[in-house]
Amino acid sequence: MNTYELKKYVSEGRLNETLAALYGAENIEMQKARYLSAIDGYEELYGAGENLRLFSVPGRSEISGNHTDHNHGKVLAASIDLDIIAVAEATDDGVIRIKSAGFPEDSVTIADIKIDPEKFFTSFAVIEGMCDGMAKAGCTVGGFRAYTTSNVFKGSGLSSSAAFEVMVGNIIRTLYDNNISDIEIAKIAQYSENVFFGKPCGLMDQMACAVGGFIAIDFADPKNPIVEKPAFDLSAMGYSLCIIDTHGNHADLNDDYASVPAEMKAVAAALGTTVLRDADEAKFIQIIPALRESVGDRAILRALHFFAENRRVEAQTEALKAGDIAAFMAGVRASGNSSFKYLQNVYTTKNVSEQGLSLALALTEAYLADTDSDLPSACRVHGGGFAGTIQAFVPAEDAAGLAALLDSVFGEGATHILKIRQQGAICTL
Repeated sequence: MNTYELKKYVSEGRLNETLAALYGAENIEMQKARYLSAIDGYEELYGAGENLRLFSVPGRSEISGNHTDHNHGKVLAASIDLDIIAVAEATDDGVIRIKSAGFPEDSVTIADIKIDPEKFFTSFAVIEGMCDGMAKAGCTVGGFRAYTTSNVFKGSGLSSSAAFEVMVGNIIRTLYDNNISDIEIAKIAQYSENVFFGKPCGLMDQMACAVGGFIAIDFADPKNPIVEKPAFDLSAMGYSLCIIDTHGNHADLNDDYASVPAEMKAVAAALGTTVLRDADEAKFIQIIPALRESVGDRAILRALHFFAENRRVEAQTEALKAGDIAAFMAGVRASGNSSFKYLQNVYTTKNVSEQGLSLALALTEAYLADTDSDLPSACRVHGGGFAGTIQAFVPAEDAAGLAALLDSVFGEGATHILKIRQQGAICTL
C-alpha cells in the first residue's frame, strides 16, 4: 500500500482489531489518530511510497529482580502499552534512513558500517550495530526508509532506547523475510548497544521489549538466557499498572548506578567468583565478619538483596502461572522493600534532602491502604532508582484517584496509567 491507501485502510477501521489487542478497545480512536499522523510524517518526508508496512515495539517495566542481571541473576519484567510505532518501506539503494519524530534523520550506508567511538551514544550507531549484528546472524540486511514516533517517555525506566533498537531489527526482519526470533533480535540489540553505542548494558530491556507480556529471564548464562513467558493477563484481573515520574534530578547519578554492580562483584570476588550468581550463599553468610572489613556493610546488604531477589523472581513467576495474584503482589512488595532497605537505590546519598521516590512510595501506600477494594495491591521503586519513577499495581477503579493525588505533588501528568501488553515486537500491517 502507498500512504493514501494505508490512511484509507486505517481510517475505515480495518486495523481496529489489531489496535484493540495492543492498546485496549477504549483507545482505538486515539491510536488511529496516532498511526495516521505517523503515515503523514512518512509521506511528508519520503512521498507516497508503494509497499508500506506498519510496526510496533513496546516499552517495558521491570517487576522484580532489581539490579541483578549484571551479576547473572533472575529478572521478571513486562511489556507495556506505550510503544514506538513505525511506517517503513524497503529500498534498493543500500541506505537506511530513519526519521524519528522530534529528532534529525539518520542516514546509514550499509556498506560503510564500522565501529566508531566518535559515534557512541547516537541513534546512528544503534542502527549500524543492528545491521552488523543481523548480518552476523545470517540475516539479509537491506535499505529502507522509516518514520517513527514514540510515546515511551525518556528517563522513565521504560526503555525507550531498547524499544528503538528492537524496532530496527523488527523492520529488517519483516522487510527482508528473515527467519529470526524475538529472542535473537533482543540479543542483537544488546550487541548493538554494547559494541556500537558504547554502553555496557544487560539484556533485560531488549528482551522484554522484543518478547512481550510478562517475561521471566534467567541470566545464569547471559549469552543464552533462559526465557519463560508466564501467561497472565493483569488487566483481566482488574488492575492498572501506574508509573509515577517524580521528576527527580538525574544529574551526577552515574556513580550511584555503577556502585551497585561493583559492590556485588566485590563480594563475589571475595568468594572466588566473578559474579554473585556463581557464589555460594552459605559461604557468603559465614564470611560476613571478614567481608565487613574488606568490602563494607553496604556491599554485604546488596549481596543479601541479590540472593533473596532471585528466589522472589522464581516465586512470582510461579504465582503468575498459577494465577495467584495475592502471592504475586506480596512478591512485588517484598522486592520493593528489599530494594529500599538492602539494595538502597531509592535516593542518592549525595543529596539526601531530595527523596521524591520515598515520598511517592509513602503516599501511594497510604492511598492504597485507604481504598475500599478487596484486591491486593503493591508499589515499589522502578528501574535503576536513585531518582525517577516508582510503579504501582492498582485496582483499575482506584488508578484515577491515585493519579490525582500524585499529580498534585509531582506535577500534572506525572502518573501514567498503563496496561501490560501481551505482544512484543510485531508488524501490525
